[in-house]
Amino acid sequence: MPESEHREPPAATPGPAPTARPAVGAPQAPDPAAPQRRRAIGEGPGRMLVLLYGVFTVAAASRSLYQLIAQYDEAPLAYALSAVSAAVYAFITLSLVRGGDGARRAALVCCAAELVGVLVVGTWTLVEPSAFPDETVWSDYGMGYLFIPIFLPVTGLLWLRRARREATADAATGTATNDATHDG
Repeated sequence: MPESEHREPPAATPGPAPTARPAVGAPQAPDPAAPQRRRAIGEGPGRMLVLLYGVFTVAAASRSLYQLIAQYDEAPLAYALSAVSAAVYAFITLSLVRGGDGARRAALVCCAAELVGVLVVGTWTLVEPSAFPDETVWSDYGMGYLFIPIFLPVTGLLWLRRARREATADAATGTATNDATHDG
C-alpha cells in the first residue's frame, strides 16, 4: 500500500467539543443564565385589553360626539357621561400602549376610576332611571354593551397588578425589562 493512501486522521485540538446546531425551525430550550424578558403591559393578554379599550374608545367617542351635537337637549347628563367614559378609555388605551412604570401606574388609577364610574352610574341608572332619559355606556353596569364595561376595568386592574408584581420582582433581582426606556 502506498504511503499516500494510508493517512492518519489529524490530531484533535484541545478545547471545547463542537456543539450540534439544532435544525432550522426546531424549538430551542431557553438559556437559564439569560435574563428573562417580561412582557410589557400592552403585550400578550395586554394586547386584548388594548384592543378592547381601543374599540370602546372609538365607540363611546363616536356615540357621545353625535349625541352631544344632535341630541344634547334630550339627555345631556347621559351624553356627557358617555364622553367622559370615552376619555377614560382613550387614556387607558394610550397608557397600555406606551408601557413603562409611570404609564402602568396611570392606567391603574384610571381603571380604578373607571370601575368606580361604572358602579356609580350603573347603580344610579337603576335607582333613579328618570335622571337618564337615554343610556350611557355605563348604564345598568354596561348591560347595553354585554356588561363589558364592568368586566373591562376589573380585568385591567388584574393585568396591571400582575405587571406591577413582575416589575417589583425585576427590580429586586436586577433583571432588565423590555420597556425600561419607558419609565415615565
